[in-house]
Amino acid sequence: DVAGIKATSVKKGDKWVINGQKMWITGAGKANWFFVLTKSKEDGFVGFIVDADTPGVELGKKEINMGQRCSDTRGITFTDVVVPNENVVGAPGQGFKVAMKAFDFTRPPVAIGAVGLAQRALDEATKYSLERKTMGKAIAEHQAVSFLLADMAAGIEATRLLTYKAAWELDNGRRNTYYASCAKLLASEHAIKCANDAIQIFGGNGFNTGYPVEKLFRDSKIFTIYEGTSQIQRLIISRSVLDAGKN
Repeated sequence: DVAGIKATSVKKGDKWVINGQKMWITGAGKANWFFVLTKSKEDGFVGFIVDADTPGVELGKKEINMGQRCSDTRGITFTDVVVPNENVVGAPGQGFKVAMKAFDFTRPPVAIGAVGLAQRALDEATKYSLERKTMGKAIAEHQAVSFLLADMAAGIEATRLLTYKAAWELDNGRRNTYYASCAKLLASEHAIKCANDAIQIFGGNGFNTGYPVEKLFRDSKIFTIYEGTSQIQRLIISRSVLDAGKN
């Protein structure tokens, strides 16, 4: 709920004073600067570039999440943080639009990350299925297993090309909101499916930390949450479809 943010900004002369808290900031402990969206009573939404070493910026502890634990994810507190007027992104009152437009750039990279995880799950499952034997033959020769691999592979090819389409639209100067949401939705959900199916192919070994697929499963879930949940992507996609139908 971006529109419901509580962080505030108040203009004082040629500077702004920011107060508030942000949570689940990816890479917070490594970042040199942050984009901070605030609400101003006079101007509405205002976005800022805030240097990480600005007085009043305080990082929280590194969160230990279910997956993607190499990500330095933290909360950030802004206490009377003073930034110059030139650090405003766009103009006062345009902050919400700036933040929403940024998703057109950030969702394709998230989608291709999900495709990469799905590909890793397929690679691990394929390798294992050719090595593990039951009933005198490799489990890859059992149709129940080979069909799982086929579904994984087909979905990976489709989501990879869809993500390329979203990026290509952006590279050519066209609005890609619809394609970015389609790619993010399908790639993220297929990543979870591939990780889950990989565990199934590994059997009991897949549930054990000594094999790589349980980590892939833990890492996959966040793809349906950050940069807009799957439900938000469906909302954006459905609105685009309905708007096109009315015109």
